Amino acid sequence: MGTEIKGKDEQETAASLAAKIAEGRAAQSDWAARPCRERAACLRKSVKYLGSHIDEITEIIHRENGKLKTDALAAEVLPALMAARYYIRMSRRFCAPGRTGGGSLLMFNKRSRLVYKPYGVVGIISPWNYPFAIPFSEVMMALLAGNAVILKTASLTPGVGRMLEALFNAAELPDGLFSYVEMPGSEAGPAFIRGGVDKLFFTGSSATGRELMALAAERLLPLVLELGGSDAAIICDDADTDRAAWGVIWAGFSNAGQSCGGVQRILIHEKIYGPFLEKFCALVRELKPGDGLGPMATLRHKEVVQQQIDACLASGAKIAVQSDAWPTVQGVENRFLPATVLTDVTPDMPIMNAEVFGPVVAALPFKDDAEALRLANRSSYGLTGSVWSRNSRRARRLACGINAGAVMINDHLMSHGLAETPWGGFGDSGIGRTHGELGFREMLKVQVIVDDILPLVKRNLFWHPYTEKVYRGVRAIAEFLGGQTAASRLKALPGVLRIFFRCWEK
Repeated sequence: MGTEIKGKDEQETAASLAAKIAEGRAAQSDWAARPCRERAACLRKSVKYLGSHIDEITEIIHRENGKLKTDALAAEVLPALMAARYYIRMSRRFCAPGRTGGGSLLMFNKRSRLVYKPYGVVGIISPWNYPFAIPFSEVMMALLAGNAVILKTASLTPGVGRMLEALFNAAELPDGLFSYVEMPGSEAGPAFIRGGVDKLFFTGSSATGRELMALAAERLLPLVLELGGSDAAIICDDADTDRAAWGVIWAGFSNAGQSCGGVQRILIHEKIYGPFLEKFCALVRELKPGDGLGPMATLRHKEVVQQQIDACLASGAKIAVQSDAWPTVQGVENRFLPATVLTDVTPDMPIMNAEVFGPVVAALPFKDDAEALRLANRSSYGLTGSVWSRNSRRARRLACGINAGAVMINDHLMSHGLAETPWGGFGDSGIGRTHGELGFREMLKVQVIVDDILPLVKRNLFWHPYTEKVYRGVRAIAEFLGGQTAASRLKALPGVLRIFFRCWEK
């Protein structure tokens, strides 16, 4: 399978995209009418295709964005397989109607039932840093929920997009139900929104997310935005420092640091700051080319990250350690950045208040748990975070205090690989959720059906005609519910009973 980018004449235009959206809508109604088990049976063919092309998919990811093969396999292909099995198994339950339960004894005759319906045509715009795992799960959930899907992957990774196209074509879906499109990223969002998708899922930068929200407002189009991060890892004085050091190295430097949920700020208790930093730096120093750290995806992105590092150094930051220089490798020599640990950082530096999407972390001490949370929550991003401690109660308390959508204890970054766990952030990190039951339900509209089960009722007690009796009866109900004393509530009960019998009056 080739990975060349299509020529301009071959790429989608806004008009051709709108036509594919219309085709998807025509196919979607029949697809949604199929039982969940039938939709799941179709998509099991995609899982079978995935399982038989593991090495090919891993190689394409590695070739197109530079990700090391182990990263591609462990953080993309394997999570996709686990996700597929989970969503296929759970789709019937996630789509099934449910009841709300009662809210008040006074409305005992009402039964509310929740019904879940597909949106129609779902648009998915996915990123280059995890070009396979992110769109795969979203497409799988959308199709299982009964939607049609239009997928646009990053222009940097067209081969991955075409592999996804082949994978879902293997499911033998109805014509037009799933479409893969290639078009410039700057044109895709407006074209999806104005072309008529019923919901849009976007993973990318916060700046682009804001632009899409503004465009979506014209149609009140629902969006799910998974945007940037500036994650903090809190290393407590009672942490297992060996596990914490290795865990932060993986979360900070895997995928060359190009993970929105990777560690960027390491907050270390002052009691162990020196020893932990020494241990951590020694491990970073030992990182070798191809052994945990690969090249940046593009030369331009490397230059942006280097500029952020230079800005930190110009403001007084120090480099505590860098991994070894990279050897000359044909075709990728200019895209490598060493793993870098900064110290003496201040709040005004990019490493503290912006997303530095590269193999760079900052280490700084804190004196107590309150200061750790203050430092962790200083960023406008709130995607993920972590707490490293042997004290479970303390760790959970700190985790609850971190302003982030997902917080891990004694681990980091891996929650995206848990299909059952919702993924998404607060603040500049986006809105909505993907993954898990909450993510699956983002693919469905919720309808409530309220039924009256009381027989022979002629009217509700508060219907017309309004009389003084009606007012006194409704007033008695209000007093029964909101009276300040037991005596006042008991006194109102006869009035409640009198108005109740109005329901059978002709």
